[in-house]
Amino acid sequence: MGRRGGEEDADDHDEAPEDRVLLLLRGAAAVAVAGLLVAGLLAPVAIGAGTVVARASSNVAVTAADVVDRDPAAASVITDTTGAPMAVIYRRYRLPVGPRGIAAPMRAAIVAIEDRRFCEHGGVDARGLARAVGTNAVAGTPFEGQGGSTITMQLVKNQRLYTLADGEQERRAATADTLGRKATEARLAHRVEQRLDKDEILTRYLDLVYFGRGAYGVEAAARTWFRTGAADLTVPQAALLAGMVRAPGTYDPVDHPRAARDRRGQVLAAMVDTGALTPARAAAAAAAPLGVVPDPSLPVEGCAGARPGTGFFCREVVDRLAAAGLDLATGGYTVRTTLDPEVTAAARAATRDAVGPDSDVANVTAVVAPDRGRRPVLALAANRTYGVDGDAGQSALPLTTAPLRGAGSVYKIFTAAAALEEGLVSPGSDLDVPEQYSSELAAGYTVENLGSYPDELTLREALATSPNTAFVELVDRIGSTAPIVDVARRLGLRTTLAAPGRHGRPLAERIGAAQASFTLGPDPTSPLDLANVAATVVADGTWCPPTLLGEVADRHGRPVTPPGAPCEQALAPDVAEELRSALSEDIEDGTAAGAADDAGWERSMIAKTGTTQRSASAAFLGATERYAGAVMTFATAGAEPVCTDPVRTCSDGDLTGGSVPADTWFDLMTPLHGGDEGRSEED
Repeated sequence: MGRRGGEEDADDHDEAPEDRVLLLLRGAAAVAVAGLLVAGLLAPVAIGAGTVVARASSNVAVTAADVVDRDPAAASVITDTTGAPMAVIYRRYRLPVGPRGIAAPMRAAIVAIEDRRFCEHGGVDARGLARAVGTNAVAGTPFEGQGGSTITMQLVKNQRLYTLADGEQERRAATADTLGRKATEARLAHRVEQRLDKDEILTRYLDLVYFGRGAYGVEAAARTWFRTGAADLTVPQAALLAGMVRAPGTYDPVDHPRAARDRRGQVLAAMVDTGALTPARAAAAAAAPLGVVPDPSLPVEGCAGARPGTGFFCREVVDRLAAAGLDLATGGYTVRTTLDPEVTAAARAATRDAVGPDSDVANVTAVVAPDRGRRPVLALAANRTYGVDGDAGQSALPLTTAPLRGAGSVYKIFTAAAALEEGLVSPGSDLDVPEQYSSELAAGYTVENLGSYPDELTLREALATSPNTAFVELVDRIGSTAPIVDVARRLGLRTTLAAPGRHGRPLAERIGAAQASFTLGPDPTSPLDLANVAATVVADGTWCPPTLLGEVADRHGRPVTPPGAPCEQALAPDVAEELRSALSEDIEDGTAAGAADDAGWERSMIAKTGTTQRSASAAFLGATERYAGAVMTFATAGAEPVCTDPVRTCSDGDLTGGSVPADTWFDLMTPLHGGDEGRSEED
């Protein structure tokens, strides 16, 4: 290159003789150091640099195995049933994609600029290393930088730094500017090349290295900088990313566009030198704009950054997989869930239309498919967004799955099921309905009805209109609460009954044999449990564990889905059929009839409403042959809900299972059943 000014010429001509001697001595020292280093890499000796090499490499065999066998931390992606991502869980944003997921220009660019003799050496480019050490020694920094490091050596360095280092001391050792570190990397690189082919080494390197702005690996870099995948990188994009590896901050294309463009030009020129590009294609790529997004950023980590409407579902997936021992933040899993995007969109819209997201009232729904061999959860939705408690419209509570508030008279289903199972009643049997009733089983426990009722109702009519006295009297006929609790567990209240209360004991243990109030449902109940109860009844009494997982694969594509519990016959099919018949009139002449009429609902289904004291919470359970769902509406703080628009009929204690919860259920299910012909009960 030409001179830039006479002052520089004068400085060169005025160089003192002692300075020239110093440079010569420094160059000679560099040659000696380089020779010792290369000799030490190939055959350690007991003197000089060889001693350092031998000591630094004493545990190379074990560490080489770690380099090859240990996977770096990688992000896990959670998807819906279609494979569309809904959340990313990570400690370090890295998305390994393997050789087929990286475009050829990217592979050619990184080889050209970082290690153009990559395909020729065995892990250590002795000629390049000696040259680099000599050059750096002349500059007075013989071991700084990555000069002379091959891609394999860089893979070793980055693997030690990001995967193997345990603590700050080991991280410093992995990047220390010392002969020992360089020697260790070289010896490890030689061993790695004996175990992996070049294609695998290059792929692992590109999946590992840092590309700035928190993006580790080329797939994360492609998404962060260009909103594309590594498999689709163009020549200009690949050259830009390859140039950033040496110093991501220095060549940041947003903060330092000129430096990034110049560096990209160097990569393109190197690609011409290696034959990867023609000069014409390189010139065209050099003229292209940088093309990065204006504000490169990582996806929000965790379920708080989940796709709208999927945060609570995501939370339950993460919790279940963590309980199974899977670390999603580092494991690089792909989790295909059972979340149905159509059902989820309908559920989210229905819950938010009924109760605004900023209300003090939570409106939540769970939907499952009532299959007889499997029970996929299709949607878990709420009027709130999953996020930090305290922010308007957000909640970090597991609103859709945890037992937080009571379901009220929905629990009368369990009393009816126990009585049917013991042969005490049939759907058409008459029940006494006194205005007031004192339990014989639970001394001192007296209940009254809200509103007026006939003196007698059939079981079917009683479930539809929900008089309290008839069901407390039915508990007395059964003779114990224990069979009712047992059938509740079998039908689906597994989480609810196992959840510890304020005193640490599970609900199933706290409900005494004489606790007749159980039939009125005051105890906190999981919405997902309720949805599964409805599914069990529809599925001929077959209980299956509600599953949120379709397929789980590790970063190598191997299936690792935790096994689920087997399905069980919770009720005999004939008892389940009787229970379906007993639950068939709520939408005709019962507490949900108004909501069904408003929705224009004409399809046969099972249904039951419930409301707790002082309207602190309310619930609706319903199911067709296609979908089973439960909606719960409750105050998130205090004993009573504070209802504001657009909550309908939710003030002055008017919240009931037949109002907001039933409205939400029908708003959700009506579009999902659009075009279906209503089927008779016999169908």
